[in-house]
Order: sequence, then structure tokens, then C-alpha cells
Amino acid sequence: MHAVPHGSASRRARLALALFACAFGSSCASAHPARRVAPPPPVVAAAPPAPREILLPPRMPPAVVAETSLDPERDARFASVDAAVSAAIDAGKMPGCVLVVGRHDEVLFEKAYGSRAILPERVPMTLDTVFDLASLTKPLATSTSVMILVERGKVDLKAPASRYVPELATLPPFTVEQLLMHTSGLPAATPISDYVSVDATDHSGVMKKIGEGLVGKLKTQPGEHFLYSDVGFVVLEEIVRRRAGKDLATFTREEVWGPLGMNDTGYLPGTSLRERAAPTEQRDGEWMIGDVHDPRAWALGGIAGHAGVFSTAGDLARYARAMLSKGTLDGNRIVSERTFDTWTARRDTSSGGRALGWDKDSRFASHRSTLLSPRAFGHGGFTGTVMWIDPGKDLYVVFLSNRVHPDGNGSVNPLVAQLATLAIDASEVKTGIDVLRAESFERLKGAHIGLVTNASARAKDGTSTLDVLRSAPNVTLSAIFSPEHGIQAAAEGKIADGAYHGVPVYSLYGDRASPTSTTLDGIDTLVFDLQDAGARFYTYASTMKLAMKVAADKKLRFVVLDRPNPIGGTEVSGPVLELAAGEKSGKAASFVNHHALPIRHGMTVGELAKLFADDEKLDLSLDVVKMQNWSRRQYFDHTGLTWVSPSPNLRSVDEVVLYPAVGLLESTNLSVGRGTDTPFEVLGAPFVDGEALAKNVTARAIPGLAVEAITFTPKASPHQGKTCKGLRLRVTDRTRFEPVRAALGIALALQELHAGEWDLEHVDRMLQSKTALEAIKAGKSIDAIAATWSASLAMFVKKRERFLLY
Repeated sequence: MHAVPHGSASRRARLALALFACAFGSSCASAHPARRVAPPPPVVAAAPPAPREILLPPRMPPAVVAETSLDPERDARFASVDAAVSAAIDAGKMPGCVLVVGRHDEVLFEKAYGSRAILPERVPMTLDTVFDLASLTKPLATSTSVMILVERGKVDLKAPASRYVPELATLPPFTVEQLLMHTSGLPAATPISDYVSVDATDHSGVMKKIGEGLVGKLKTQPGEHFLYSDVGFVVLEEIVRRRAGKDLATFTREEVWGPLGMNDTGYLPGTSLRERAAPTEQRDGEWMIGDVHDPRAWALGGIAGHAGVFSTAGDLARYARAMLSKGTLDGNRIVSERTFDTWTARRDTSSGGRALGWDKDSRFASHRSTLLSPRAFGHGGFTGTVMWIDPGKDLYVVFLSNRVHPDGNGSVNPLVAQLATLAIDASEVKTGIDVLRAESFERLKGAHIGLVTNASARAKDGTSTLDVLRSAPNVTLSAIFSPEHGIQAAAEGKIADGAYHGVPVYSLYGDRASPTSTTLDGIDTLVFDLQDAGARFYTYASTMKLAMKVAADKKLRFVVLDRPNPIGGTEVSGPVLELAAGEKSGKAASFVNHHALPIRHGMTVGELAKLFADDEKLDLSLDVVKMQNWSRRQYFDHTGLTWVSPSPNLRSVDEVVLYPAVGLLESTNLSVGRGTDTPFEVLGAPFVDGEALAKNVTARAIPGLAVEAITFTPKASPHQGKTCKGLRLRVTDRTRFEPVRAALGIALALQELHAGEWDLEHVDRMLQSKTALEAIKAGKSIDAIAATWSASLAMFVKKRERFLLY
């Protein structure tokens, strides 16, 4: 610890009051000077100085955009954000700010607004401005470090803190976990003398002051109540110091900032960073620029567990991206997925939900947007800094301001919640039905429609397309056509006709496969809205193609309400459907293999409709209502939309990711988990040796896939009611996982272990490549098998480009 200069008695009194005033924010204004100097002579009490008036320069024009890095089209979507920031700057809530909104793999919005400094002279805000993060230090530095040490076995969350800091044994026993949760019973603050009257290197002395000073004074027992405590994080910093053998600044630099490429982040910023630092307030007549605003952190030499870290919005975006990837960025992992899950899981407190060092939905999270998912976690800092990270939406929001500049009177928490809400709304995917509704159904005005859909097709607010169009003004819903699995997306086998609120429902998976003249009576437009699974053999695209042909024959309009490909739109893999000699492109071979597509086609249903119309030379009035804000890199669970099962056995996005792999093997004599709680996440049969199969598949080192041997008993065919041995499959890295290659690896293992029992021949029902099948029989490598279709796949990829909408 550094020796701290003393000012007047009144100044010290103001400092003591400031310690308690910041109990729920982090950094607080103080009267200490900004520079570290030797202690002055003993203080002699003096009359308090007269209040000093801070004269502000003329206000800038509202919400001047100081710097932006994105294109005008994207910025236009965030115009409401600009307006809200403009109003806040104009109202004096802050001099300026930097806002970054992004996903794990891209920046959606990034702008610097207003001024970095108003006094001593006005300086425009820039994207690389360095901010005093204040209490964002708690999760970013301290809780991150603690969780790294937990993972390494150096710290036990359930252990009493006194195990690591014996000086605290005088207090009721509170755990490391309770410190992270602010339920230890420790107060918000302790007297400044605990920090300034101890030798700079005597950390034990600080702990003794805390331990001795709080004996008999705790207002609540450990675990009873939530009480936001800076003191608790001072203790956690000391635990890190003792268990890691180095101070928090060094540990975070080596274990967090460095691995994540956060080059502008750390304690005690150097000269180059100070030159970009946003000032906060004055300390004894000097502006705090690059010096920590929080008085206790400053007294501790600028390195503390509760405050002291400086950073930029760009660096915090890198941290957020790592968190959205469960602890890893650019190949550098700071914690395991298991540790990440423990770290960010919601826990109840007397004031709402908290995580370990993070807020979730406690009553103190006034900067939390109501549009964030339950998986979101975040934190704020007293100086005007906030970050929220939402794995449920694959979204982060970083807001950095120096709202305390120049006079400590700014206020931003409600603004941050508003900005996050506006940013989420501007960045979340809007499907075709959302766009159609936003257009007031103009393109269907006066139409009598037949709707091909089921109950899983929903608008962003959760209303089914069935109900949206049933109540749409100037639109007549004349008939509904249901695909495989029926109108509720929950049935198996042939589906009968029915009715929905008086509207006839005609099954397209029973006595008919496409609309007939009778069912189309009085209809002038067919509308299609179904959630596809991204695999050639999922039947909804086949249903769409048949309906398109009928619409072309009957001269009906065909409107596709587009939806995301749930497994993304960048990866294309597997053999392209082989057609018989003389067969024209696109002629249906079967209901599940209906078009010259690879197994994983990487297209939306709207894009497929354009491809089908072109390949089939359809004379069709086709209108695709495009989505907004969808990126081809996005899996469904990164869109902000809620997954609703489009069929009984695709209950989660994780199952859809595995579907092209496991579904490829389903036509053999394997159970793929139908009739279990985890369909398409398991496969096996009574004859399979699960342990041997798991060992064989693991040895093949299939990228992005982990397997384990299991036993399960399906309640549906095949092998209904029989004990099956086999594999549980888990995708560990979607960016490396290739489902078709994974299926090949499993097929080769099954052929090697169970050639006489496993029905390999029937793989071709879904594979649809005799050449590849023969290569599997011959036991060739995965690369060699994939090479059999590489030429035709390359041709498809090139052709596909003409039909891509996003």
C-alpha cells in the first residue's frame, strides 16, 4: 500500500462520508489529491474552505457523435439509440459515452458520443477512451481471478474466508461464495483509517483492522441478507494475493487481460493510457485523469478488489465475447465451461438474483433491460460504467461514461437500461411474420389466403402465425394446411383434417401431400411459414416445394415468411442428392429426399423457395418476406428468438445441431432416442457395445464432438422397451463440428465393431450417395469418403450463391 497524503480535517470527514455514499456503486468522489506523494506533516485542524464553483463551458450540441465505426445502414437501425443519448447529454446526465453492442463473433453497433472532458477544456469522446471502471472491477478482475483459482483447486467457494485470511477469524464465519454474493454480513464500507494508517506493504494489517474493527458490529449474519459490500471484495483481493502468490494487478494481467488480448486494460494506467483517459472529478484542485476515483482503492495504492481497473469499450467487448463463448476467445481459455456455468448461475438472495460477482436481476440492477434473457449477467460502476452479457441472446452491451465529470451530479443507470432495450430491439432477428406485421400486412391486403404452418411458427412476441394472420386486418384466412406432425407440431404418423377456430385445417401428411382444388376453393394466395431444421431430409421444405408447384399450376401467389436456418447459413456439407440418369434437376426422388440438395444446405426456407422455383422452372408469383437482422453465422439460439419445437423430437437447438448427423443414421437399425427425453442426442441398440463404441469414436478425434457410453430404454420404435447401449453425443464447439463428417466417423466405428449386426446398407436412405456408401464399406477415412462428393458440393455452393438473401 502507498502512504496517503492527508488534507484538512474537514476533507477527511468528507472522505469518510463518501465511503458510505458509494455503497452500491463502486467508485466514489473523494477529497484526496490525485497524485501519490510522500505523507505531509501531521494535520492541523483548520476552518473548512469556501465552496468552489465549477464553471462549465457552453454545452455542446445535443448528442454530438464524436466517432463511429459502422456503416450508415446499420446505424440507421439504431437511430433510437442516438436519440436517447442525445436527450441524456442535453439534460446533463453525462458529458458523453461510448456504447458497443455485439455478439460473440461480431460488433453490431459501436459509437462514441459527446465529450470525453468538459473541463479543464472540452475534448471529444473517442472509441478508444480509457475509463475508470469503478465497481466493474469486482466481476472483471476479482471474481474472474477467484474463479480461475477455484478451477485450479487453490480456492474453495464453500470454505470460510478465514481459512485463507486468518486475521478474519474473529468474525462470524463467512465463505468465499458469500463474499462474491454480497451475503457475507460485511458492511458496505469500513473507516478510511483501515486503509491509510497501515504500512504500504502490510496487507495483513489491513485485514487485522477489518477483522478487529467489525467484531460485534455486523448487522446481519453470513448468508442471511444481501448487503452490497466493497469490504468483501477487498477481502477477496487479499485471498487472490495469498493463494496466487501475486497481487491482483499482476494476476489479472497474466491470466485475464493478456490471454484475452485486452491490451488497454489494467490497474495504474501508464502515460499512453492516461493521455486517452476520461477525467472524473477534482481532488485538491487537480482533475483525476487516470487516477482511480474510489477513495479506498486510491488509499490502497490503486490496486483493490472492488475498484481500480481502467479499460476501453473495445477491451470490454473482447471480455464479453469470451463470456459469450463460455470462457474462451481466439483459442485462449481462461476458465472451463463447467466453471463458467457455476460462476454465472443465478442464486437467490434477499434482494433478488445474483451470481458470483455478477448481478442477475436483483433490485439494485436498475440498469438492466427488461428484454434481457434470464441467462443474462452484468454489473455497473459508480463512475457511469455498465456491462451486460446475455448468453441467451448471444448479445452484450457495453456502456462506458464518466457521468461524474465534472461535478459528480450525472446519472445514467435508467439511461443504460433504456439504451440496452433499444439496442436489443434493433439487433434481434425479426422473422417474416414480424416484418409482415410491422408493414401492417400491406402485401396481403385484400387477400384470401391458405396458410401452410403449424403452431411452432411464431412472431417475436410469442403469438403464433396462425393467430396473427387470423386476426390481421383486410386479410381473410380461408384455410390452413398442416405439415407432418400436424397443426400443433406434436403428432406422429398420418395426420387427419380438422379445424382451428372455425377455419378448416387440411393435412398435407395423410391422404394428400399438397393442396387440392377443393381445399383451395376461394383462395388467391398461399402463405408458407414453417421452421425448417437445415437438413435435406427434414420434410417441411418438401411440403413447401409441393405447395409451390400447386400454386404455379393454379396461378396463385406464393408468399414465404422467412425464418432462420437454425444451424446457420454458412456451412454446407454432405453429398448432393444424386439423380437418376435422365432425371431433370429437382425432380423429387422421395418425400424426404426431394431435391438436389446436400445434407446440410445452409439456406433459409425463403432462399430454398427461390432455388426450387428456378430449378423447377415454375411460373410462379413468389414473394419472400425477408427477415431483418439475421446473420448467416447465427444459430437459432443466438437470434433472440424463442425456440419452439417444430416437431416432437427437435426440442432444443442442441438437438437440431446434431440432427444432420444422427438423422443420417436413423434409417438403420439404431434407436436415435425417439421415446426418450433426449432424442437425437443419443443413439444405440441392444447389440451395441457402448464402451467399445465410445472408445472407437473418441479415438477418431472428431472435431467439436464429445461422446460417452450410455444405456437407455426408448419408449418408441425401433427397440421400443428394450435396453439399448450406445452413445450420448455432445457438441463442444459448433465452429468446428461438422455433422456429416461426425456421422461418417460413427458409421465407420459401427461398421468396424458390429459389421454383422448393424444395417449399414440402409444408411443410404438418407445419405443418397452410392459412391460414399461403398467408401464406408471399404473402411476408408473420413477425408476420403468426403472427397467422393467434393466436386458436386462445390458446384452446388456456387449455384447457391444466386439465391442467398442475407
